[in-house]
Amino acid sequence: MIECTGLTVHYGGIQALREVDLTVAEGEFVALTGANGAGKSTLLRALLGIAPVSAGRISFAGTDVTDLSTRERVRLGMGLVPEGRELFSGMTVAENLLLGGVRHTGWRPVPHAADLDRVVSLFPRLGDRMAQDAGTLSGGEQQMLALGRALMGRPTVLICDEPSTGLAPMLVAEILATLRTLCDEGLTVLLAEQNAVAALRVADRGYVLENGEVAVHGSAEALLHDPAVRRAYLGAAAPASSTGPESDQGIRCEC
Repeated sequence: MIECTGLTVHYGGIQALREVDLTVAEGEFVALTGANGAGKSTLLRALLGIAPVSAGRISFAGTDVTDLSTRERVRLGMGLVPEGRELFSGMTVAENLLLGGVRHTGWRPVPHAADLDRVVSLFPRLGDRMAQDAGTLSGGEQQMLALGRALMGRPTVLICDEPSTGLAPMLVAEILATLRTLCDEGLTVLLAEQNAVAALRVADRGYVLENGEVAVHGSAEALLHDPAVRRAYLGAAAPASSTGPESDQGIRCEC
């Protein structure tokens, strides 16, 4: 579904990504982890056409999108839950959700009842706050709204950037469990998350970025269980087991 090869990004004279190779298969849940400044958000921005690509190629659903605009990529089926949520704070919950559906309404403000029902079934609290301004919601509710807005566009790939930021552990677990459910129902998910342990527990595979490069990648199960990876990237207290699927893909180190 997503394939990037040799992806390199510069901000002025600073190299933010260096020859990154990444693949996300249809129906797969892939976690992208690493410390602050490792390049996670830059990689997602490059995939969406927001960050300039200095070198490399990006393919989406078999189409080379390297030179396409962000708008064209969204119309092809990319959906984004941005870091910091980026809601229209002065607009209501319903209006934010409506705007999320413009990809398939032709920029007409026509809601699809089935889409709204689906969002409310996932996040019942939003159903009680449709007339409330988005800026007055709690942090957890705002994150639910950001996710619901992205789903209103009926994406084939949902790209999430640090959805756990500023949330209590219980809410983080709820958001990640929802993403896992969506993936189990057929949605492809690419998640950038600094909370590596939480992300890998729900993912199928994982990539660890370090200084703009892929340091380690492999199955989520293998990454969580490998002692060297746990010490270097996940912290010494990382759990020895996960609830993610078993896999024999192992780990590939490219340090």
